[in-house]
Amino acid sequence: MSDGLQAIFLANQPTLLRFLTARGAGTDAEDLLQELWLKISTAATGPVANPLSYLFRAAENLMRDRYRATRQATLRDIAWDESQSPASPGVSDTPAGERVLIAREELARVEAALEALGERAREAFRLHRIEGLAQRAIAAQLGVSLSTIESDMRRAYRAIMDAREDRE
Repeated sequence: MSDGLQAIFLANQPTLLRFLTARGAGTDAEDLLQELWLKISTAATGPVANPLSYLFRAAENLMRDRYRATRQATLRDIAWDESQSPASPGVSDTPAGERVLIAREELARVEAALEALGERAREAFRLHRIEGLAQRAIAAQLGVSLSTIESDMRRAYRAIMDAREDRE
């Protein structure tokens, strides 16, 4: 590729970036610009009559290619999900009423077991398992030691296991 086209690219890089962003490339605009640079710096072509128009067209083609590839990947993923779905066509994959009732009863037992532990243990369990906080952060937040939180977590797990075993 001629040094002239590369010089035009470098001189118009901000303009090309705005062009890609305005055309809907979003966060991929910089990646597409890098891809365009690689393309023009490695491809061997003859002189280009209107280098700036050539760069805009090449950028648009790259964006279009990326859109098509993304769309195909999405369609492929959807087809895969549908082929792997346990539900049969025309049959609802919503659980049967009996299963819903059993699950609600089990949830009520688990909630009651956690309720019986007390406020701190219940809160520690919620913060760790639902909010995703580390036990050390929970200890700091509740103003207790890490070993206290560890003990509360053991008690909560034991209460849940006992509640689930009661069902069986």
